[in-house]
Amino acid sequence: MKSGLFMNLTVVRGMLAAGFMLTLMGNAATAAGDAQAGMSKASSVCIACHSMDGNSVNPEWPSLAGQHESYIIKQIKAFKAGQRSNALMSPIAMTLTDKEIEDVAAYYSSQKIKGQEGAKSKVELGQQIYRGGVANNKIPACLACHGPDGRGNPAAPFPSIRSQHATQVVTQLQAYRKGERKTDQNEMMRSIAAKMTDAQIDAVAQYIQGLR
Repeated sequence: MKSGLFMNLTVVRGMLAAGFMLTLMGNAATAAGDAQAGMSKASSVCIACHSMDGNSVNPEWPSLAGQHESYIIKQIKAFKAGQRSNALMSPIAMTLTDKEIEDVAAYYSSQKIKGQEGAKSKVELGQQIYRGGVANNKIPACLACHGPDGRGNPAAPFPSIRSQHATQVVTQLQAYRKGERKTDQNEMMRSIAAKMTDAQIDAVAQYIQGLR
């Protein structure tokens, strides 16, 4: 237990230092959107997958409600630049101007995420990993970056993941593990996901789904 605690404290200090440096350098994706204009754009472009209030009804698509504005901007621009690839999202992102991306991000970040529940048979293990990591496999606690309630840290920038669909979380962790998704800071998520088993990923995803 002490070794796990020491590991997680070390990770937290590292994350804080990284966040401080990133803040000093400035966030590449500035939050300067017009939420009203973003609502109009979302109603014609984004609503089919992410819903008008940002709470997607399909668990394979992420909910954007309450997500950090800067993170939404970063991810849409990653799809637009080809750094991320998705059959649905990539062509849509390519049609958006930088201003439209900022507006949509401003709108969805202003919406409220709806709480969900995780599978009761898996949340106990998920909570252990999320809050304490797995010392034997050198897996740090998820809360070191995403916070105890999953709200993340926009200055670092680490996304809000609370109440995200478990299916979506599993998909992204598996993509990081396979090296298919490469937008993580300093390959942080890729190195963590590579150490996780399917059961651990599934359990953490269920716990995250139930975070409020």
